[in-house]
Amino acid sequence: MRIHINRILALAMKEFLHIIHDVRSIIIIIALPVIQLIMFGFALNMEIENIELAVIDFDNSRESKNLVEQFDGSTYFQPFYYKSEFSKVDELFRRREARAILIINKDFAKNFQNEALIPVQILIDASDANAATLIQNYSNGVINEFNQQYSGSVPLPFEIKPRIWYNPDMKSAYFFVPGLIALILVMISALLTSITITREKEMGTMEQILVSPVRPIEIIFGKVLPYIIIAFMDGFLILALGILLFGVPFSGSVVLLILLSTLYITTALSLGLMISTVVKTQQVAMMAAVAATLLPTIMLSGFIFPIKSMPLALQLISYIVPAKYYIIIIRGIMLKGNTFIHLATHAGFLLLMTVILLRNALSKFSLTLEK
Repeated sequence: MRIHINRILALAMKEFLHIIHDVRSIIIIIALPVIQLIMFGFALNMEIENIELAVIDFDNSRESKNLVEQFDGSTYFQPFYYKSEFSKVDELFRRREARAILIINKDFAKNFQNEALIPVQILIDASDANAATLIQNYSNGVINEFNQQYSGSVPLPFEIKPRIWYNPDMKSAYFFVPGLIALILVMISALLTSITITREKEMGTMEQILVSPVRPIEIIFGKVLPYIIIAFMDGFLILALGILLFGVPFSGSVVLLILLSTLYITTALSLGLMISTVVKTQQVAMMAAVAATLLPTIMLSGFIFPIKSMPLALQLISYIVPAKYYIIIIRGIMLKGNTFIHLATHAGFLLLMTVILLRNALSKFSLTLEK
């Protein structure tokens, strides 16, 4: 079977001209990635700052005030002294005036000077379990810093000095931006590709293409080529904004990222082609593409939630989600500087999915044209 490049380029140019004159396509291509980056980058933040911390100090000593100042010097807490009756302290949580309460018992300074056990109690509003866990960790960190700064006269048998690699500042953007690129690439590629074929069916122009001396495989390549370029443009846009706005590092190979991104985009385009061969209208194609890309990528790819924490059934389903493998790839390249050796297994899964999807899409598309 001989493929004519000129025919493919002519179809690609026709598709490109249609894209730039279609307001909906322009919105999807430009506005959607930027809006998603802003929403996920700023709104989905696992860090908590400015935690309202009510302080009940029964000791009122210099040492207890130093402890409060230690919390005040942290970027996570905003301490304030609670002056009302202790029996009504639960009203702070009910009125949402505080998310945690620090209780410093009497004889705090005395026990501190005698190097005795110093009881300090922290009450945490756990109506949000995840936030409560973070507040507890932040509190432990501040108290440990206080102990190291003002105590330390009794030597410990060993000393623990944790060191965090790849994201030492624990910034959520480092985690979300690579995942967001995976989400946008699969959505743009699958969504626009599914629309382009169904648009020809809906408008009745597919018959005009069929009467021309163009093979089905050339139609596919001609339709898909512009969206490969668009997907790369969107991916580069999100990557550049992520680096400029959120300071996300890039430690690996640009060439490797481009190659594996091409594989991932091809997988998404094949998925869009599969959808276009099944549905007949653009509206249904958009709904099917969103359902097949958005929810699985967010929920089952490790973009937000760790896969190993999911039930076994969902873990098994995640193996057919392309974004699962690409998120590991792009995070590995950007944050860890992984090479192809580290990512070969995940690239192999993407290649297998691409072959299966593309073969089924091409066969069904040819059958559709024959009908």
